[in-house]
Amino acid sequence: MNAKNKQSHGQQPTAREKGMSRIPGNPSSRFWLYLIPGFLMLLWIIIVPAVWNIYLSFTNYRGIKPPKFAGLTNWARLMKDTTFWVSFRNSIWMIIAMVVIPILLGLILSSLVFDVVQKKFGPKAASTMRAIYYFPQLLPIAVASLVMGWIFRPENGALNALLKAIGLGSLQHDWLGKPDTALIFLMLIMIWIQVGYPLVIFMSGLQRVDPELYEAASLDGANWWQRFLAITLPAIKPEIFVVALTCTIAALKVFGPVYMLTKGGPGTSTIVPSYYSYVQFFQSQQVGYGAAIATALTVVIIIVAVVFTNLQEKVAKEDEE
Repeated sequence: MNAKNKQSHGQQPTAREKGMSRIPGNPSSRFWLYLIPGFLMLLWIIIVPAVWNIYLSFTNYRGIKPPKFAGLTNWARLMKDTTFWVSFRNSIWMIIAMVVIPILLGLILSSLVFDVVQKKFGPKAASTMRAIYYFPQLLPIAVASLVMGWIFRPENGALNALLKAIGLGSLQHDWLGKPDTALIFLMLIMIWIQVGYPLVIFMSGLQRVDPELYEAASLDGANWWQRFLAITLPAIKPEIFVVALTCTIAALKVFGPVYMLTKGGPGTSTIVPSYYSYVQFFQSQQVGYGAAIATALTVVIIIVAVVFTNLQEKVAKEDEE
């Protein structure tokens, strides 16, 4: 019954029949009005600063006088800057600490919690363990960094105090203040912070798996490792791609822990691109050069996102076939 027939029968036409639907694809275009505030925020917060940053990367600008166009000077300097390349090398170590190791640990721990702990001790025990592992993610990065800084403090830090208490005082060390250990312990801190995220995502993905599959595999004589390879990994493949992408982007733009704990030092042993860009912006007042570093980092992140997305789509199509 159309709108005219409804009116003839004394019934009011619906909003859809009046052409007032907000669903995209409907002849009515009024729903675009609701997108304007979000678009303006995107334009003001993301697009305009990004375009301005790209422009500054081609200028000589110290933040006071108007910027002067300098062509490719900043980019030529970037290609020859050893500190810049050291920062990207350290980013690879951050990817290992924030992506590779947390994903491996998250896969193993989530499978153990879901397949072993939950089966033997019940859902409450599994939820408690999941919450414990995820707790560092809930801490503000400044708070987590302060806690870790107190633990690894050279004078009266908890780790050195423990070593002294158990008779291993000779092993006391300035863990975050020496080039031979600073990057390693920064990576350990990032692993501690990051490992809860993949575990929670993987466990949510495992909720799709029928527990009877694990029981049937156990009855067939499959051990935990065989069940992990045959059931767990295929089931959470989409979640693995999501975690790998988000954690890789987080590793490339990591800033807070470096700023709070090491300031990129000692020397350049823990410097990363985001912190190096910050130094050029606010300490050296080389705004144009800092913009070039930030733009280069953005390009790398975009490339990584495109590669991950295409790879995920390719794997998904292969699984469907």
